[in-house]
Amino acid sequence: MSTITDAVTWFEVGTDRPEETGRFYADLFGWTFSEQGTPEASYRVVEPGPDGSIQGAIRATGGAGPNYAVFYVQVADVADTCRRAEAAGGKVLVPLKATDNGLTFAHLLDPAGNHIGVFAPPPAGN
Repeated sequence: MSTITDAVTWFEVGTDRPEETGRFYADLFGWTFSEQGTPEASYRVVEPGPDGSIQGAIRATGGAGPNYAVFYVQVADVADTCRRAEAAGGKVLVPLKATDNGLTFAHLLDPAGNHIGVFAPPPAGN
């Protein structure tokens, strides 16, 4: 993952119909996917696209919550970004979470209610 910060570097499409959604994007844009989740929690990462395009994935929601599409901004410190977002009038929608490999992320709402994500990649060597 890139060391760029404060740039949009990832997107995620959450859906209760991951097979159909994947076929849609494959047919529309020619995207291909590799499964990186589990049978219970599909996470299909889009294979690298054209130079300059950001990476992303289709996440199976299993019907838990609404379908969504969100972009992620890579930041140096997710907890600090959450604090600064709240100070600027935003809200933390999904509090800071960490994956097994050390990647951290959170979901925010801007003051107008727009949903965005922020993340920090795992430390080098993980």
